[in-house]
Amino acid sequence: MKLKRLLITGAAGGLGRLARARLGHVAETIRLSDLSEMEPAGPNEEVMRCDLGDFDAVRAVVDGCDGILHLGGVSVENTFDAIRNGNLTGLYNTYEAARQTGCKRILFASSNHAIGFHTRETKLDADAAFAPDSLYGVSKVFGEAVALLYHDKFGIETARVRIGSCFPEPKDHRMLATWLSPDDFVRLVEAVFRAPRLGCPVIYGASANAETWWDNSAAGYVGWVPQDSSEPFRAKLDAAMTPPAPGDPVNRYQGGAFAASGHFED
Repeated sequence: MKLKRLLITGAAGGLGRLARARLGHVAETIRLSDLSEMEPAGPNEEVMRCDLGDFDAVRAVVDGCDGILHLGGVSVENTFDAIRNGNLTGLYNTYEAARQTGCKRILFASSNHAIGFHTRETKLDADAAFAPDSLYGVSKVFGEAVALLYHDKFGIETARVRIGSCFPEPKDHRMLATWLSPDDFVRLVEAVFRAPRLGCPVIYGASANAETWWDNSAAGYVGWVPQDSSEPFRAKLDAAMTPPAPGDPVNRYQGGAFAASGHFED
């Protein structure tokens, strides 16, 4: 069933712009929110600038929405202060605003960096232990916990989507495993908001790649079937760059460079 109003937070970012361009059919009205400047509203769109750290502003953008695609916040490793505002305070504000206004379904853009310190040879499913590889990854663990609390206590359904690497094509050899094609991302959002019952599943956001570290069988009932694969890009990557050595932390851990790097503020 088509939503009345879908809120897309982080609408000025890469995934947000993709969602804006490709998901207009999901709801009668698409409400777009970001702290950064956005393009003016088009047909069936509403544009509202918002700092996720400001609860009153967040409540205003959530009010009247029956679905939220929550892409907002800091999307890479950063200072703790930056991460705290967007990914901790902002995440809480989004869920509390949803509770107060009656919004009952959210797709939360979590990240593979919530489990990035698992090794590549470890196949992970929905019950895998958290192993964050960065402060950014820690913020996504927090977000998944808040989503679970608001589901169990208040009935807000959330797809906790641990997004891999969503780009037009893989940028390095690690992304042969983590790549999520833009088309498969769109299919995932469509499936989450059409499912008759969602609950609060963990879904790994990766396409049907030949190399895979993640098992989505527990979320099969959602109905998302990725159709693309990174394999056609392997030869191009092989010609362009040398893969990291087997002992390199970038190659050892699922989080890649996030797991290999030191503290961001040093």
